[in-house]
Amino acid sequence: MNLHHLELFYYVCLHGGISAAVRHIPYGIQQPAVSGQMRQLEEDVGTKLFERSPFRLTPAGQRLFLHLRPFFEDLAALGERLRAEARPELRLGGAELVLRDHVPAVMRRVREHHPSVRLSLRSGYQAQVEEWVRAGEIDVAITSVGKRAPAGLRQLKLVQIPLALLVPRAAPWRSAAEVLARRKIPEPLVAQPAKTSFMIDFQSELKRRRITWPQAVEATSVELVMRYVANGEGFGVVNLAALAILKPREVRALPLEGFPAMTMGVVWRGEASGLVHTVTQELRRYAHTTFPDWIVPDRLA
Repeated sequence: MNLHHLELFYYVCLHGGISAAVRHIPYGIQQPAVSGQMRQLEEDVGTKLFERSPFRLTPAGQRLFLHLRPFFEDLAALGERLRAEARPELRLGGAELVLRDHVPAVMRRVREHHPSVRLSLRSGYQAQVEEWVRAGEIDVAITSVGKRAPAGLRQLKLVQIPLALLVPRAAPWRSAAEVLARRKIPEPLVAQPAKTSFMIDFQSELKRRRITWPQAVEATSVELVMRYVANGEGFGVVNLAALAILKPREVRALPLEGFPAMTMGVVWRGEASGLVHTVTQELRRYAHTTFPDWIVPDRLA
């Protein structure tokens, strides 16, 4: 049987006749040509496949159509999958600072293995990017992580970055211990969302020390935390790696000695594809090279 004849037969069946099929076939062909090729197909199979007017499939035609339909209906989706595999897309999520200042160096290494990869970036804080991974909206999140992987996801811890208390440059405090010695602190606490892993750990340590300091301002980025502190809106909690990049002049960082560090890691869903595996390994390599003093022993969760 001629494959082109089978394709035309599929359209004839799908649209209920030769005239209707000609109007929907996605390339130019005239009705007499379709009619002639349908007669040729019937000669090839040795039986009548459909009644012309009114249109009705014969049992043989019904059987052939049921056999052909899944093949032709899946062709468009198959084409999309093949194009995607030929040029895979990597959808990354994380803090804007991470995507801006760290990911480019990682992607240079990733492209050595996947030279045609397309990159899509989406900035957000921990709870957001985790939900995007869970919903299949992104492939990989680079974010702060907790002791255990989020429900339904997998994670790889990379580095543990110490925290610092951020105060206005004119503030009299010279150490975080001086600030925390007051137990009940009047300055508003400015930080990233309270449900972020490192903020949960920070508040747990405050509670252990019997210090009351509820969070007053939730900011979605380190840059916002710094800006609010610089404007005199309170004191902030940030990680030292961010400070090394942003180098703020209007504020001072007081290391939070004895407080849990922020653990940065990679989060994804299900079994890692070849591309996702490459990304996680290159992120691990980059993190260990860039932050050798803060390395977390390899542990996949």
